[in-house]
Amino acid sequence: MTTAGDLMVIRPRRLELPVWLIALGLVLRWLWRGLWWCLRHPVAVGLVVAGASLYREFGRSGVIVPVVLAAAVSALWRWRQESSWWTWCAGPILGRFRQLFVYRRAWREAMTLCGLAKVYDHRTVLPELLRVRSDQALDVLTIRMVRGQTPEEFQKATANLAYAFGRRHARVYSERPDDPPIRSGYWALVMTAVDRLRFRDRPSMVYLVVVRTDALRTLVDPFDIPSVPDFTALPLARREDLRHWCLHLLATHVLIGGATRSGKGSVLWSLVRVLAGGISSGLVRLWVIDPKGGMEFAMGRPLFARFACKSFEAMADLLDEAVTVMRERQTRLAGAVRVHTPTLDDPLVVVVIDEMAALTAYLQDVDLRKRIAGSLGLLLSQGAGVGVLVVAALQDPRKEVLPFRDLFPTRIALGLTEAAQVDLVLGDGARNRGALADQMPRWAKGVGYVILDGTPEPARVRFSYISDDHIRELAAEYPAPADAADILAQVGRETATEPTRPPLPRQRRGPLLPDSLLNILDRDTDGGEPR
Repeated sequence: MTTAGDLMVIRPRRLELPVWLIALGLVLRWLWRGLWWCLRHPVAVGLVVAGASLYREFGRSGVIVPVVLAAAVSALWRWRQESSWWTWCAGPILGRFRQLFVYRRAWREAMTLCGLAKVYDHRTVLPELLRVRSDQALDVLTIRMVRGQTPEEFQKATANLAYAFGRRHARVYSERPDDPPIRSGYWALVMTAVDRLRFRDRPSMVYLVVVRTDALRTLVDPFDIPSVPDFTALPLARREDLRHWCLHLLATHVLIGGATRSGKGSVLWSLVRVLAGGISSGLVRLWVIDPKGGMEFAMGRPLFARFACKSFEAMADLLDEAVTVMRERQTRLAGAVRVHTPTLDDPLVVVVIDEMAALTAYLQDVDLRKRIAGSLGLLLSQGAGVGVLVVAALQDPRKEVLPFRDLFPTRIALGLTEAAQVDLVLGDGARNRGALADQMPRWAKGVGYVILDGTPEPARVRFSYISDDHIRELAAEYPAPADAADILAQVGRETATEPTRPPLPRQRRGPLLPDSLLNILDRDTDGGEPR
């Protein structure tokens, strides 16, 4: 009998299965996993089946001869088309190898120690590694995040992930880091539909780019000079994936931030070089301000339509004249176009300023400094649409030094001295997303971080190195036209005058006072008697 206070233990009834049924279930489970693996890896299964068939039919020679032929074809393919060889042959093979023997082995440990593992229902849940794609320098890991995670959590752990996998640099992208290819030919319609599926928006995925071989350690040779520059894609630097980084200069202003000896000259002279064809033809006019007395730009003086390097008054006059050109174009182009298109009759004016802080913060003449700041503010807020652009470089990006920093849409961060300066140049959160510009090694002159079009994540690039000999050759071969400085003579041509409008009649308004107070005032003025 059971009395009050007795402890009762109730166990559920156990269902005992026969051993043969358990063994059958395990066999079916293993078969299903094997079949699913074969369906996911058709190429590997096809190669194994073909190798087994050839070995059975021809013996050892049936395997050796195809392997030798495949190696010869691969070597020829790499010699003729290395990019496509990496895309379709070496990249998938190397990526699969590194996925199995590099990342899978350290995956649980890396995710746990980097703080990306989660605990749910007393069970550790890890982000899932789906795929690894490799090329000459990078490994791109496609990762499915744990439910509830965001890409910001991976971006904050970018440096930890890089060192966890034995590398120094890594990037985290919320979208695919590569762009969809441009298809043409007979199968373009089908392949475009496939690309639309491959590059679809997948919020549950994150892409970790691990720099396997740092392609930015070597100097970047100067790029070829186009006869007609493409202002929407000016090649200036090499990316980590060995592709070119191109600057979209049309209708934008560019800010270059970097400490002393970080390579700001490489950025400026790389831009001057790719514009040289347009300079000599008259399509581009460079107005250069060098507050360092011409130590940076005097060697390329024949390239410039206007040049000021010694007198701050002349620098202020140059900026005022740029504002005059901007005002003339606004009056002439208003109602016709929204973005200026450079032509020989109406060229692109690029105002290049080196060490901008010398004009905005360190100039002792207060009135002259205010005058320069006013002209710069007008150019930065209104000049992009009418083809009067500003490209400025400085060392200290603080608000006290550059009060209109937010008016530069395009920004480049070279080596900086403080971690906070990275966000000042590239925007809030850029350092957490992988822009470690404050940790540049000594060899990394000309290496910086830029924001790619369409993505908030920064990319690491190295700008081409332009030597003194290159500058002298540019000045000798691509001088500006003789009348390049006469662009101000165009001011006033075809300029419509503003029609004179009669002033509108203004209604008389009384004081903004309540009625009770008005009655008191009226009583006081009339001897106590209200009117």
